[in-house]
Amino acid sequence: MALKSPLDDPEKAAFAWARYRRLMRFMMAVTLGVVAIAMALLYTRGPSVSVHFYIAVALGIGLMMLLTAALMGLVFLSNGTGHDEAISDPFDKDKKP
Repeated sequence: MALKSPLDDPEKAAFAWARYRRLMRFMMAVTLGVVAIAMALLYTRGPSVSVHFYIAVALGIGLMMLLTAALMGLVFLSNGTGHDEAISDPFDKDKKP
C-alpha cells in the first residue's frame, strides 16, 4: 500500500509547484541568453548559411535546454517534497512486513 504523499497537502503542493515554476522561469531566461550568444557566435564566425540553419540551431538548443530543465526540475520536486519516500517497494528484502 502506498503511503500518503506530502504533495497530497494543498499547501505543500502549492509551495512545491511555485518553486518549480520559479526554476522554469529562471531556466527560460538562461536558455534565451544561451541561444542569443550561440546565434551571435554563429553569425559572426560561421560561414554564410541559410536562415533555416539559424532557426534549426535556435530551436534545437532551446528545446533541449528547456526539456532538460523541466525533467530535472520534476526530479528535484519529487525528491525535495518527500514524494519519493511515499512509495512501497514490494521487492525490498530488508523491510519487514
